[in-house]
Amino acid sequence: MEEVQRYRAMGLLCRQHAAYNPTEAWKLLAEAERWEHLAVEVASHLKESNTKRAGDISNSGVIANSNDTRWKTIVAA
Repeated sequence: MEEVQRYRAMGLLCRQHAAYNPTEAWKLLAEAERWEHLAVEVASHLKESNTKRAGDISNSGVIANSNDTRWKTIVAA
């Protein structure tokens, strides 16, 4: 998620820079759009992988039991 925030911050910086440099505004706004596109792409990928992971856990059939704190002893023969 940190990566998404960094990409959005880069887009914002490009937009701010474009406001102060009208001669390069077209290039900076295009770069800002590219950063925002990357942020959306990474965010959707993270959301998809988190949804898939949550689905895998719920479909595994394993129920977590917080009361089960037994230790298994390994016996050397």
